[in-house]
Amino acid sequence: MHGEYKVPDGKLVAADVEVADGRLSQVRISGDFFLEPDEALDEINRSMRGAAVNADVDALTALVRDGMDPQARMVGFGPESVAVAVRRAVTGSTGWRDHEWRVIRERPRSPLMHMALDQVLAEEVAAGRRSPTLRFWEWADPSVIIGSFQSVRNEVDMPTAEHYGIEVVRRITGGGAMFVEPGNTVTYSLYAPKSLVAGMSFADSYAFLDDWVLEVLRELGLNVWYQPLNDITSDGGKIGGAAQKRVAGSVLHHVTMSYDVDVEKLGQVLRVGGVKLSDKGVGSVVKRVDPLRRQTGLERQTVIDRLESGFRSRYGLVADSVGEDEQRRAEELIATKFATSEWFQRVP
Repeated sequence: MHGEYKVPDGKLVAADVEVADGRLSQVRISGDFFLEPDEALDEINRSMRGAAVNADVDALTALVRDGMDPQARMVGFGPESVAVAVRRAVTGSTGWRDHEWRVIRERPRSPLMHMALDQVLAEEVAAGRRSPTLRFWEWADPSVIIGSFQSVRNEVDMPTAEHYGIEVVRRITGGGAMFVEPGNTVTYSLYAPKSLVAGMSFADSYAFLDDWVLEVLRELGLNVWYQPLNDITSDGGKIGGAAQKRVAGSVLHHVTMSYDVDVEKLGQVLRVGGVKLSDKGVGSVVKRVDPLRRQTGLERQTVIDRLESGFRSRYGLVADSVGEDEQRRAEELIATKFATSEWFQRVP
């Protein structure tokens, strides 16, 4: 059994594992990491032998940590990343390049259609009818998109939203509210098989799925990092945030990054309380939103082009579009779910 884990902002850890009688009989760790002294690699391999094949990451991490000389130096990886690589080996994980990725870049769509397409495309990947897909969104109308578990009245000033002609919709992923206008954000979704994140905790999968984005943004000259759980941050402030949901046999992971946000309007439409601001370590809405336009100096479409080409150079991409059946199913979901008061007001 073979599993690999690319540590976000770190090195690749590979695990080759043999199993006998429900336990790990042989473990061989390799990768492009740094480790001193050399003997520490043997200690890592020995530490997990005999562990139950279903041991979780926390248990394996403890075995690695306890089995090593405390003076050993691990650079670019750590006990937890070793444990994740082993878990990925025994759970049948796949890597990015094990799949033929598709990319969708289409005309602007309504907020409700974007909500429905996220569910439909994730379900299609889970069913094996669609290859793993990267979809870039274009917005036809301004919108506030609230998280699946957020309260409408607590998050949005509805009279102000109506005054500005801003449609408010609810998505299927958790997380916080997003304010978008056509041309002011860079939004994308990944629809991937669960095997891509097999062996990872929910939290670890966030940084793993966005590591390529951070690499591309650094190529554009930004000093960026991932702020747990789900924020992409730079020297100039927060750039964007991610949200995720497991759908049958797939994982939906989407990200919205600010390009050129009307922060005054955002402050009027969203009810951003002091608790959330203090949690982010800042004192105002304006400081929380830092557009990509100012940090890169590039046109929005150029930023998207660079993201697409960056993904393609790493993992490959084949141009694609939303199919007729997928479009029809999305329209049905709008009528039966996303446009209904039952869904929108699920948390009033």
